[in-house]
Amino acid sequence: MAEKTLRGAFPLSTRLLTERVGIAPMIAAVVLALIILAAIFAPLIVPHDPILQDPVMRLKPPSAEYLLGTDAYGRDLLSRVIYGARVSLMIGIGVTIMAVVLGLAIGLVSGFFRTADAIVMRVMDGLMAMPSVLLAIAIVSLMGASIWTVMAAITIPEIPRVVRLVRSIVLSAREEPYVEAAIALGTSMPRVLWRHLMPNTFAPLTVQATYVCASAILTEAILSFLGAGVSTETPTWGNIMAEARIYFQLKPMLILWPGLALSLCILSINLLGDAARDILDPRMGKRED
Repeated sequence: MAEKTLRGAFPLSTRLLTERVGIAPMIAAVVLALIILAAIFAPLIVPHDPILQDPVMRLKPPSAEYLLGTDAYGRDLLSRVIYGARVSLMIGIGVTIMAVVLGLAIGLVSGFFRTADAIVMRVMDGLMAMPSVLLAIAIVSLMGASIWTVMAAITIPEIPRVVRLVRSIVLSAREEPYVEAAIALGTSMPRVLWRHLMPNTFAPLTVQATYVCASAILTEAILSFLGAGVSTETPTWGNIMAEARIYFQLKPMLILWPGLALSLCILSINLLGDAARDILDPRMGKRED
């Protein structure tokens, strides 16, 4: 009865979308959209300056003025959590773009040219053999802590995963008759890669990009929590939790709110990635049927 009521409340197009992807991804899309809008319009909606310290107001409980309370330096926790979304999303999106672009280019070359494949894949295997967080910490330690450094440090471990995905697709697609026909007709190699092979990677890369974005946001939070991320003055979810850990027994909510925002963001992205996989990969639908 509840399912029939729910279906009747939505238009036909919405019901078809709900039946295809499920309720969870649609809720995830709404949650992620709210987080993105809050990050974009943070200067307009935050009630207080997220950096301004007021020792008199330190560790205040939630109130009408401070909806989530204040931290150990008297800063408004709600404002810092909202501004933390800006940094996390910027790093997540930036890492995704760089990892997909570089991974796509390297994967196309590795998958098509056999002579380059052995060298490229050994390098990728070497990068994947190192724990991503430790590699990122090493890079940040060498280059110094900044948003751009953190983005580069997170991107490097993500590239091999994209390369291996693209390479596997190219290895299969290059044996197709239309690719062999294009080569036989004298089509240049860059045109073969751009026109005939790269379009095959769009759907898998779309799904992979969501997982890269979620992984980048989580890795940034880990680095900031360990003190190896962006500057401690910059409000990020990881920095907020790192500063609050010594007050965990006294004020556990200082960690709960940024941790909840981080969890909702990553969960929403992963659910959207699963939905994109189900839609873009017809074999998934056949298995479910």
